[in-house]
Amino acid sequence: MNKINISIAKQQLNLINDNQLIHCYSVSTAKNGIGEKMGSGCTPSGEHIIRAKIGMNQPLNSVFIGRRATGEIYSADLAKKHPYRDWILTRILWLGGLEPYKNRYGQVDTTWRYIYIHGSPEHLLQGKPESHGCIRMKNTDIIELFDLVDTQTKVYIN
Repeated sequence: MNKINISIAKQQLNLINDNQLIHCYSVSTAKNGIGEKMGSGCTPSGEHIIRAKIGMNQPLNSVFIGRRATGEIYSADLAKKHPYRDWILTRILWLGGLEPYKNRYGQVDTTWRYIYIHGSPEHLLQGKPESHGCIRMKNTDIIELFDLVDTQTKVYIN
């Protein structure tokens, strides 16, 4: 069974199967660091699962707002029209915390903080923490990962 390990220090996501490294991806986590509190803009730590997979068969660079494809395809022109959007592109793996009162329930609930692993414009992936809490990936990488994992896949963030 696959599992995902995300290292905030290394800005790296590893896909592991039977203790074997299958794929290693560069990611960008929160510029505000590690934290679980609602509204913190931090990436939550600990044990999670993929609670939902969103965007199957959507085109590369599809734009999502509120977990729904808008019908837009990300481009430099679109970015200029919407300079303050937090770009969520291509696919979404919506995370749910598994540790009560650490990353599940109340003001620390990963699901209701809408924390995802998702595609992002390439210029927002500089190998350093820059997101608002989510885990950003290259669009081609999120498509590959999306196709390799199922809902209920364990995700460890540290």
